[in-house]
Amino acid sequence: MKTIAVLTSGGDAPGMNAAIRAVVRTAIDKGLRVMGVKRGYSGLINGELFEMKKGDVSDILQRGGTILRTARCAEFLTEEGRKKAAGVLKVFGVDGLVVIGGNGSFMGAQKLSKLGVSTVGIPGTIDNDLSYTEYTLGFDTTLNTVLDAINKLKDTSTSHERVSIVEVMGRDCGDIALYSAIAGGAESVLIPEKGFDFDELCKTVLEGKLSGKMHNLIIVAEGIGGSQELAQRVEEVTGIETRATILGHIQRGGSPSSFDRMLASRMGVRAVEVLLEGKTSRVIGIRENRITDDDIDEALAMPREFDDKLFEIAQMLSR
Repeated sequence: MKTIAVLTSGGDAPGMNAAIRAVVRTAIDKGLRVMGVKRGYSGLINGELFEMKKGDVSDILQRGGTILRTARCAEFLTEEGRKKAAGVLKVFGVDGLVVIGGNGSFMGAQKLSKLGVSTVGIPGTIDNDLSYTEYTLGFDTTLNTVLDAINKLKDTSTSHERVSIVEVMGRDCGDIALYSAIAGGAESVLIPEKGFDFDELCKTVLEGKLSGKMHNLIIVAEGIGGSQELAQRVEEVTGIETRATILGHIQRGGSPSSFDRMLASRMGVRAVEVLLEGKTSRVIGIRENRITDDDIDEALAMPREFDDKLFEIAQMLSR
């Protein structure tokens, strides 16, 4: 192992830059040459590789997004595209590849490993939807962004004595919604894993009003969606002014939290160590505060277990 490359793929997440920094500096410290790949798998196919020095990752620890950029790549979904990518790595003398991204990015790394490329993945996605790891890079920062928005919305909702519906990201995973509902003191949380009963939702809103609550906060996961329409229906049934706020891509940006910076740093170091140990087709994770590396096939096949206890806590504390 003499030369490794690093790329970011899929949706950006706070902490990606911190992970890039850790990979580059660890690799150089261990005598390796490091190549950065611009624009993910698209840039890999197009040969957008450049050598990275320690100075290239200075002053990026605190920055959101990714200095390597990211892009979707339809060509990489084809066998021909993947062979071309593997060929580019060979031309540049790359012995190992670190992929920072989510589920789709890991599938790409999985395919490349079957073509003889030594690969290791770092989970960079705000959705926290990878089953093998307790946390993914960007999840904690996103929660703090959501909480900041919730705190502000509570002020105006209380002033107008209205219902506030907040839609957060996460695709089909309800973790952002569930965690922010507990930490933000929401009265209701609607997530794909559990669904919801509209009549019960309206009942909760009305009971809150009767008990003297000045506002009512409902967190809706992206996988449920339809927040604007839901707000109209809630207002029609309850008679209480209801407004919906869809936070959108603001959740992806911003300086990573201390937790995400630490997690990215630890995972980046371990990713380089795994390659130097001669392993391939691995993914880095964290369980019980211990950095782990798992077989990528097993990790991607692992069924996601929903935390029913956490949902129970959210319901109990909302009343």
